[in-house]
Amino acid sequence: MNQHGFILWWDRLLAMTLKELKQLIRDPVLLLIISYFFTVDVYMAGSGINLNLRNASVMVIDHDHSAASRELIYRFRQPYFDFKGEIFDTKTAESLLDQGRILAVLDIPENFQRHLLQGQATAVQFQVDSANTVLGTLATSYATEITAGFSQDFVAKRLGLGAEQMASLPIIQNRYRVLYNPNQIDGWFMSISELLTVTTMLAMMLPAAAAVREKERGTIEQLAVSPLSSLQILLPKVISMGLVILLGVAVSLFMIIIPVFDLPVKGSLGLFFTVTGLYVFTASGIGLFVATISRSLAQVTMLVILLMMPILLLSGAWTPPEAMPQVMRWAMKISPLYYFNEMSYAILLKGAGVKILWDSLLGLALLGAVFFNFGVWRFRRQFG
Repeated sequence: MNQHGFILWWDRLLAMTLKELKQLIRDPVLLLIISYFFTVDVYMAGSGINLNLRNASVMVIDHDHSAASRELIYRFRQPYFDFKGEIFDTKTAESLLDQGRILAVLDIPENFQRHLLQGQATAVQFQVDSANTVLGTLATSYATEITAGFSQDFVAKRLGLGAEQMASLPIIQNRYRVLYNPNQIDGWFMSISELLTVTTMLAMMLPAAAAVREKERGTIEQLAVSPLSSLQILLPKVISMGLVILLGVAVSLFMIIIPVFDLPVKGSLGLFFTVTGLYVFTASGIGLFVATISRSLAQVTMLVILLMMPILLLSGAWTPPEAMPQVMRWAMKISPLYYFNEMSYAILLKGAGVKILWDSLLGLALLGAVFFNFGVWRFRRQFG
């Protein structure tokens, strides 16, 4: 390619990119939807989802009505549990649990205090509605910790051991450190996770919608017979929509996540946006493939939703890779969101750099090259 041809190639690319941006600007509904996803949706995910146990409704069947039973009941209090009162029979308890009106029932047996004072083993029953396994597991864990603390305090009091004497006893101390999110703020994880999900959806949806819109208007055939190459037709759609998505990510990060949730950015924002740009390019390749097999925007939407589910489930955002079967862990390597998740959290929360992330960066780049070239190949085969 001579110098004139090189300049002409880039001039056509620029003209097509500007065309795509003008078409997007003329669609106020789509602009409103994009703005909603990067602002309201991210805010709602960060502020409305709590992965910790909060105000779990619990009722009590107290057969003993002693000072010891009252002390144990008192420990099931906010912010973890919300004491809803006392009931007097197991049938009522089972009915409330079946109806989902309460999460748990604490059943304290008769002679609870007398057995403790006599040094005899006694047990309390904690019935949990585990229809929601996460809440059920959390409630059980918290209840176990509360009863263990009560038992230890009661034994120490019965033996007349003070704080100094308790400190001198041989015990095992469980000391742990929480790194990168020491206060365990759910808003940090959930807002970033939602931002990555929104980026994935729009990176596949927008280029595909732009290409299918050409089909619906009958202009794709005109472009196919023009002096433009397949790359000059498709790449501007990826570039223009990628610029819009990067702008949305910047708005979400600097106007929602950082100021609202006080996210301390530990790493390089330049590296984060570079990774985001590469990821948008990769996901856009999937979108271009969707466009080649779709005839309408409705089909694009359905196919993107169909592809989003395995991409999300294989990303490691909701289920740690270590908890997955080996086959699923192998399948995660073909999910671009897996690499994007790994790098985004590492950059924003851990301050990781290229020296640490080079393997994930390479994996994402390879997937991007494969997906984009496959989308271009499908387009050439369809209109070539």
